[in-house]
Amino acid sequence: CNAVSLFHVRLRFVSREDRMAETCTVRTRKFITNRLLQRRQMVVDVLHPGRANVPKNELRELLSKMYRTTKDVVVVFGFRTQFGGGKSTGFALIYDTLDFLKKNEPKYRLARLGLYEKKRPSRKQRKERKNRKKKVRGTKKSKVAEKKK
Repeated sequence: CNAVSLFHVRLRFVSREDRMAETCTVRTRKFITNRLLQRRQMVVDVLHPGRANVPKNELRELLSKMYRTTKDVVVVFGFRTQFGGGKSTGFALIYDTLDFLKKNEPKYRLARLGLYEKKRPSRKQRKERKNRKKKVRGTKKSKVAEKKK
């Protein structure tokens, strides 16, 4: 017999379905009704022990149920997970209607929600326009850009 003692470590492998089933607790604080921007705004604390973090879509669904509204008018952003995990804090906005959301939200957050698509010419067209502008001076630069559109 060897004098070396063996320690058995029990590893727990959790399937993806089990991880999704693990609950998370959502609490809101600093709730403000902002009539000027037609929205409710709040700080959101999410307790998620055993999970890395909670997807924003899932948080939007939970908040829409809590505040009796639809998922499409809820915007969540700025989530930071505390050191050690298990708790995240972020910000949520719940607009009165989708029209107010589109009017008041910045374009980059609308793009995240799939409500805004920035139209820009192809990379090659932009580079060609830039190089045509280099060949002229002063106010003619804008004329060169307009002419080729």
